[in-house]
Amino acid sequence: MSTPAAAPILDFSPFYGEDSEAKSKLIDEVRKCCHYNGFFQITGHHVPLDLQRRVMNCSRRFFDLPLEEKLKIDKNHNSFNRGYELLRSQMLEVGTGPELKEGLYIGEEIPTDHPYYLENKLNSGPNQWPLTVPEKEEFQKTTMEYYHEVFELAKDVLGVLAQTLGVESTFFKPLTDGAVATMRYLHYPAQPKDTDEKLNRGIGAHTDFGCITLLLQDEVDGLQVLDAPTGQWLDVKPVPGAYVVNLGNLFMRMANDKYKSNTHRVINKSARERYSIPFFFSGNPDYICECLPNCREEGEHAKYGPITVQDMVTASYKESYGRAEKYKKDLEGKKPEPLPAVAAVGA
Repeated sequence: MSTPAAAPILDFSPFYGEDSEAKSKLIDEVRKCCHYNGFFQITGHHVPLDLQRRVMNCSRRFFDLPLEEKLKIDKNHNSFNRGYELLRSQMLEVGTGPELKEGLYIGEEIPTDHPYYLENKLNSGPNQWPLTVPEKEEFQKTTMEYYHEVFELAKDVLGVLAQTLGVESTFFKPLTDGAVATMRYLHYPAQPKDTDEKLNRGIGAHTDFGCITLLLQDEVDGLQVLDAPTGQWLDVKPVPGAYVVNLGNLFMRMANDKYKSNTHRVINKSARERYSIPFFFSGNPDYICECLPNCREEGEHAKYGPITVQDMVTASYKESYGRAEKYKKDLEGKKPEPLPAVAAVGA
């Protein structure tokens, strides 16, 4: 690509059609994005706009709850990342403050007698649902309806990614069968435009852990992608109905670093609240990630040895949350000026 582009907008509809020329063009465009920075936006997918609007409304209703109600489903109540995440719980960028976001972790409903739960597989267990959210039954129904729709879209995106590698669209079926994915409702409280952005990142500069991420944004911007060749931070403007798609570290590893898992961050300096819903597709926890077809030149060795989805993603979680805890303990020992307090909505 000749000019920096944070996330080109691609029409995904040819994937579902019979126009081979349009489909080839889509595959070529996705391949170029993967080589450049691993980010693109898609329209023309099958997730209904009405469902997107309803699920964003669910997110707002949850974060409007009083803090004491949200804490009743604190994700620290379990070991499998389901439930509410308090402000400043995670720290993805070294040298910044813990992040100015709160979240709700949601996944497939995994009962306590399921093998994944019994074997302590990645992010596998029952969801924690808020008890006092308005229209509680509709909240749960809409949330899971949306989760399953985006899960299917993630499989479609992986089908296109397979074709960019010169293999059949079904190549990743062993990865997607029995796959684990995590959805997060995220809320970034409003903050003054002149606040110290180094201490108040919505999300610090980072790369994602798993295979692919599909992000639904509201109308408030703040997402930025690093353009590595120029060192510029490029804004990813929200597009109604579109998904921001990016590759994660696990996919880049399998692609022998030929495809990029790129650095991105969120800085909410709009003076407005921001909501987004990322969907992190990891894959079957037992899937062994190895170098993908056509990702090595003749005579070139794979840069990385085999690793399971479970081991790769679990290690990344531990690192980012452990970093935040260490930061807080260090602050307590030094007794510095406290971080600026930003109350959660409804708290």
